[in-house]
Amino acid sequence: MDNALYYRLALTMVPGITAKIAAELVAYFGDAEAVFKTSADTFEELGLNELLIQHIQSFLPNAAVEKEMAFLEKQQIKTLFIKDKDYPQRLQHIDDPPLLLFSKGPANLNAKRIISIVGTRNNTEYGKQVAEKIIRELPDEDLLIISGLALGLDGIAHRAAIANGIPTLGVLAHGLNEIYPSQHRALAKEMCIQGGLLTDFRNNTAPNKYHFPRRNRIVAGMADATIVIESGEKGGSLITADLAFGYHRSVFAVPGRITDQKSVGCNKLIRYSRAYSYINTVDFLREMKWWDETIGLVKQQELFYEPNTIEATLLALLQEKSIMSIDELQLKSALKNAEMANALLALEMQFLVRSLPGNRYTLRI
Repeated sequence: MDNALYYRLALTMVPGITAKIAAELVAYFGDAEAVFKTSADTFEELGLNELLIQHIQSFLPNAAVEKEMAFLEKQQIKTLFIKDKDYPQRLQHIDDPPLLLFSKGPANLNAKRIISIVGTRNNTEYGKQVAEKIIRELPDEDLLIISGLALGLDGIAHRAAIANGIPTLGVLAHGLNEIYPSQHRALAKEMCIQGGLLTDFRNNTAPNKYHFPRRNRIVAGMADATIVIESGEKGGSLITADLAFGYHRSVFAVPGRITDQKSVGCNKLIRYSRAYSYINTVDFLREMKWWDETIGLVKQQELFYEPNTIEATLLALLQEKSIMSIDELQLKSALKNAEMANALLALEMQFLVRSLPGNRYTLRI
């Protein structure tokens, strides 16, 4: 049995011991084992109340701790103690870092650049395209994309990262014995190939509503920058943004139309100077001090594509009318079938147009 893990797990399970108290005790005594072998007098000197001292000193031995250890071993779940070198170092600087984290997958939790991308569960097509565009245009060297594996923009961010070969991490509001929402089980499995899953909740902890703000502190605390894509006036995305702001991390929000309810939260963050306005990748990289001329040259070559005459004709038509069927495009362009098919394929490959159900096309933003 791993004695160190036994005591570390036990400390997270003692009633009344919060993450902040646990971290303070470990900082004072050096490790979790020493906490359980300390006299009541010492605890009293530190200011712990009598009930909390009783909880600590009567907690072990405990079958629940052994059961949790068996689960971790069987599922090959990695544990990260607050003093481990692989523990996310950015979390060391928040008010209440988790004492112990549970992870699956090979993601580097201390990547050079870490960005959290969050947003509403009920996103618009605009929000989806913005999230995909942002991730597609980011330089992928030693980059990790974080989100919360929720429906909507979280899932879109994870999928876009995978599509662009960027490791992505899902931070969960429950234990690793399940995936919530269940619709994302396949996505979570795919993420664990090059990214991973992370939580500070033990096995069999259900995803109740009180756990999501606790999850959000990790999403905000691990990242150098948090980008809010779309949000209503209230929601988890704004909680994450407020946490990131409080941790003195960079916060960005994608501006939207003043009449768009899905952009109210983003516009409000920008209005009250709690977030920078996310306008384009170059400005973002410059603001984060991540820009250099090498990246600039590569990105400019990627971002600026010269369409040929046929492609330019189709782009002009789609600018006049945002969504057009293939029949409309052919009628107005007078192009042959093969010419139009080749041009549309080229424009899709350059992420300039997007195909929609029913043989329709629209411009990507």
